[in-house]
Amino acid sequence: MPAESTSAASHMTDLDYRGRSWYVDRAVSALVFVGGISAVVFILGIFVFITSGGLGFLFGGFEPGEFFSSQAWRPTSNNPTYGALALIAGTASVTGLAMLVSVPFSLGAAIFIAEFATGRTREALKVLVELLAAIPSVVWGFIGLSIMNPLIIDIFDVPVGLGVLNSGIILGLMAAPIMTTIAEDALKAVPDTYREAAEAMGATKWQIIWKVVLPAGKNGLMAAVLLGVGRGFGETMAVLMASGHAVNIPTSVFDSVSALTATIAAELGETPVGSQHYEALFTLGILLFVVTFIINLTADLVVRGVRTK
Repeated sequence: MPAESTSAASHMTDLDYRGRSWYVDRAVSALVFVGGISAVVFILGIFVFITSGGLGFLFGGFEPGEFFSSQAWRPTSNNPTYGALALIAGTASVTGLAMLVSVPFSLGAAIFIAEFATGRTREALKVLVELLAAIPSVVWGFIGLSIMNPLIIDIFDVPVGLGVLNSGIILGLMAAPIMTTIAEDALKAVPDTYREAAEAMGATKWQIIWKVVLPAGKNGLMAAVLLGVGRGFGETMAVLMASGHAVNIPTSVFDSVSALTATIAAELGETPVGSQHYEALFTLGILLFVVTFIINLTADLVVRGVRTK
């Protein structure tokens, strides 16, 4: 075959390859773009869906004074009332106790993994933390119902062990893995030069952690706590099973409460579609969505602040 023909064939093959590569690059770029905006689209779609379901109540029977200041949640009575104060108080009490449980545990675990554990020990602990996060919420609910409930009754001599204490402990253990992972990443992000400089000045290991590492990683640790709060605030099944699901404002950690998420899960399935009760439950969903969005947005802004420094 003449050299000119061989060169022309090779040139055509190269052009075909470049043409295919161009189309492949365009297809992959489009796929990545769709994947990148899908999260935004899904969030907007969820917000539109929840808002559309609660619009009838918001512009109909919604009374802000009753909704936010009354604890009378009686949607099925002859004279229905939709006071969500007890539900908000129940959610806040359970989430607050969960943070009291999970924050010391999570920060302690993160400090040990990041600053003390080495080699296989560190990797094993990180795997165990991730496995803890993989436990389904209904399993945590069963633990609260079948183990924590009789344990609280025996230890504290109370008639019922389903309440703020039970659900707070369970929720704290559920929120701990994500908080531990993010807090450990924040501590590892602190430059080693900070530690080396403190060691050169004669600081002990605990002094380095307390005076150098924790202050340097405080924004990341705050983001971990905020994400844990968002995790606890939006939990449903475990809280429903461990809280007792009683609509009242708690005055003790042993009181049974009902959370916003648990109320929606318990009542939505038996509520007629399009009724005022149905739309009121969607209004609770709007409140949950807005609060969790604010919490997660705040955590994201804190993390972005850390990255820009």
